[in-house]
Parts: sequence; C-alpha cells; structure tokens
Amino acid sequence: QVQLVESGGGLVQAGDSLRLSCAGSGRAFSRYVMGWFRQAPGKERDFVSGINWSGGSTSYADSVKGRFTISRDNAKNTVYLQMNSLKPGDPAVYYCAASATVSIAEHGRHYDYWGQGTQVTVSS
Repeated sequence: QVQLVESGGGLVQAGDSLRLSCAGSGRAFSRYVMGWFRQAPGKERDFVSGINWSGGSTSYADSVKGRFTISRDNAKNTVYLQMNSLKPGDPAVYYCAASATVSIAEHGRHYDYWGQGTQVTVSS
C-alpha cells in the first residue's frame, strides 16, 4: 500500500510559479506510475500530468503543456509538479495519485492510491 501526501499549494498571482510535492510511503513507490490531477469547484477531476516509474516518460494535458513539468525522485519517494506561468484557469485542488499500470494512464480509474489534495489559487 502507498500513502501519498501533497504539499506546496497556495495563493499566487497570475504569471507566478509554484512547485507541488507529493511524498509517498512504502518501498514500492518507484514501481508506480505517478499522476497529478486537479479538480475545480463544480467540475470533474481532470488529468494534468503523469510520469512513469523511471521518469523517462511523461505526459501532459494540452492545457498545461509548456508550462508545467513533472518529475520524480525515487530515492526520496517524491514526485513534483513545477507549475510556471500560472493562469486564472489553473486554480483547483491538485491531487497526486499512484497507478500500478505499466504505462501512464490519463483516467483516474486507473489509479489505485490518492493523496488528500492541495489547494492552488491564482489571483488575476
């Protein structure tokens, strides 16, 4: 079993940057595909980015390509989401999740473990 704890959210201005972290427990952390999702009030939870076990393969939603970067440090059991050029459309609760699939999945149903989420707010 994997437990995930996100951190790094907060209130920033449009154009600013934030780095989210997701710390995982368990020695099997490096075996999991990791993903970031976000959910705004009244909207469905959407895929933001994913990374395979080695970090050699990544995937991004079109809305964040070129602005967000996902990475992981398996020695620290941590996955990161660097968010640059934040826009008014980015505010949401951001969740990290772990998937036992081989390749990066973009639907939440493929993820087995979820963190509690961290709030990102962007003021214009």
